[in-house]
Order: sequence, then structure tokens, then C-alpha cells
Amino acid sequence: MYDFAIIGGGIVGLSTGMALGKRYPNSRILVVEKESKWAFHQTGNNSGVIHSGIYYKPGSFKAKFCRDGCRTMVEFCQEHGIAHEVCGKVIIATNDTELPRLENLYKRGLENGIQVKKISREEVKEIEPSVRCVAGIQVFSTGIANYKQVCLKYAEIIENQGGELRLNTKVERIVPSGNNQVLQTNNGTFETRFVINCAGLHSDRIAKLGKVDPQAKIVPFRGEYYELTPEKRYLVKGLIYPVPNPDFPFLGVHFTRMIDGSVHAGPNAVLSFKREGYNKTDFDLRDFTEVMTYPGFWKLAAKNADEGIQEIIRSFSKAAFVRSLQQLIPEVKAEDVVPTHAGVRAQALMNDGKLVDDFLIVQGQNSVHVCNAPSPAATSSIEIGKAIVAQIPSQSHLQATAHQYI
Repeated sequence: MYDFAIIGGGIVGLSTGMALGKRYPNSRILVVEKESKWAFHQTGNNSGVIHSGIYYKPGSFKAKFCRDGCRTMVEFCQEHGIAHEVCGKVIIATNDTELPRLENLYKRGLENGIQVKKISREEVKEIEPSVRCVAGIQVFSTGIANYKQVCLKYAEIIENQGGELRLNTKVERIVPSGNNQVLQTNNGTFETRFVINCAGLHSDRIAKLGKVDPQAKIVPFRGEYYELTPEKRYLVKGLIYPVPNPDFPFLGVHFTRMIDGSVHAGPNAVLSFKREGYNKTDFDLRDFTEVMTYPGFWKLAAKNADEGIQEIIRSFSKAAFVRSLQQLIPEVKAEDVVPTHAGVRAQALMNDGKLVDDFLIVQGQNSVHVCNAPSPAATSSIEIGKAIVAQIPSQSHLQATAHQYI
């Protein structure tokens, strides 16, 4: 019998396990993961950026958890000797029409309590000499880290606290047993008093196994990256971002110097025909059918048709992708970039076509379901874990229909 069972061994599931062990040191904690490694999906394929929190709506949980998580993630990396760097970043306007959006982003950064500075074109070029722009914002707290190493350390801490970790363990059913719940998996049966669902790309399905309706569906978006050839890495000193389109949920194609010194360019954002579809040809009939028959997807597609078409073009045309990069750094040529890894973002979408734009936690009977935790979840993971654990003592009388955005 376990006190807590966490489904999902990504960075949110592992951070929650770590937070549980600290809060309830005498409890029996189980973490199950269907893959053979921790951080196999979203966490292991993200950009590695420690985000500042500048983009998110003031007062939202994303804004708070990211701002605080930026600090606690750096402290965690320092404490445990994990590769990281607080390098800062620049967000640039490439033409005068983008200046109002840049100004709004600067004000949002101030509202969120982030150290930001408006800088001129000349000041941008002192930081990033290869950039072409009309103005920019310098964000000082942004950094980069190796999130796979972070997850391995989380797992190690859980084990040292007495928790139990099980890889290659896929939850197939959740069956009530009195006041407890039984996880039936391909690798045994586990009874627990409380379930915490951190299953990422499959979080909505796990919620439904637990008789909880998240009132949103996970729609997978694949982010495809290119990488600068070693000879051209000198073009990027740190992190270079465009001003994002406020009506589109992604940040736009940008340059990221990774912790290993490589420079990644991207991502675009295209619908994936498989929840774990990292290649253009990946296809799963169930995943595809669920999206195509979901009214919310078609409402979203209609609203963002122009942006969506451009993303698809960039996915299949290297020349189009390079043109996007040249808006930031004109010197980049097609021969300077080569394809590298892709990631898949688990984005929750509501039936009315609105993207869930904050972290979403759905509370069930003796369960909590994290049903929307895309970027900046890695940055915010320590704060998300603590927030989930803080809610647990009051869970026993909650109904499965109660929702809370976090």
C-alpha cells in the first residue's frame, strides 16, 4: 500500500515526488513511468532554457511559478553541480511595426517583477553583433540548463528519501478500491491512497481512467529545430528571440545557445499526427482521429489559419525556415544549418477552441491531475511540485468536477 502514486516520470512528476518526500518524510511514495528512462518526452526534448516569466499574463500561475522557478532552478543547479548558465537573452523588434508589441512586453516584464531593460539597436548589437533589429529588450535572469541532469537528480533525491521508482511501467487502468485506488499496469498492480497524474502527453487520458473529466483535450504540436554548423556558432552569443505574436501560443523561431555550446534554431510548431510523433512521418490512428473529430481543434485552426499555414510551410521547406532565421540574423544561409531533434508539446485545448494558457490542475476524489503543463513547466517544476503538494491535505472531500487553474 502506497500513500502517493505519481504517474509520469517527466520533470513535473519527479519534482512532485521530491516535494512529497520533503513534506511527508514518512509516507510511501511511488513514481511510475512507462518509458525506460526518466524525462523521455517533453522534458528530454525541450530547448533547455530557464525562462524568466516575461511572457505570461500578470497574476497567472505561469507568471508566478516561472519567475520564482527561474530562481529556484538556478539555486538547485548550483547546489547539485548541474550544468547551467545565467546568460540572459535579448528579445528584438525587427521592424517598426513590432515596436508597440515590444513595449507591451517590456511593461509585462515589469508587472511580473522581472529585471528587464529597453535597449537600442546599437546596444543590442553590443550583445549580439550579428543581429538585425530596430530595438530590443534585455532580460537578465534567463538562463540555460541540462534538464535531463536535473531530472536524474530529482529521481536520486526521491530514492534517498525512501521513495520507489519504477520504469517500464505503463498504467492501463485505475480501479477504485474503497477509499483507495488501484493502478493496474503492464508491470504489476499497485494500491495507493492518492494518485497524482503527471502524464504529460497522455494526461487527459489518465484523468479519464480515474473518472475525471479535464474538459480539455491534449493536442500535440511538434517543434522542429535546426542547428548551426560549428563554423557558424559564432553568430550567436546567447539567446535571441523575436517579439512573439500575442494571438499565437508559441514564441516564434529563435536562436538558443545550448549548455553544450551548440546553437539551436527554432522551433516551428506544427500539428503532430501522433502524441509522441517526433518525425514528420509518425502517425497513430487513435491520436489522429481524436484531434480530427474534436470541435475545439477546428475552431483553433480557423482562428489561426494564416499562422498555421506558415508553420507548415516552414516544416517542409528549409528555405522558408531559413528566411525566418534571416529576419533575426541576415548572415545565416541554408548551408549553415542542419536538422536536429524535435520535441512534442502537450497543449491542452478546450472544446470552444481556446488554448488553455495557464497551468491546469484538475482535482478529483483522492487524486490530482496535471492536465496542462507545457513550457515553462521545466523552469517552474520545483514551484509546481510544491504547489501540488500544498493542496493535498484538503483533497479528501473534493469532487471530480472541481477545477483549478494553476
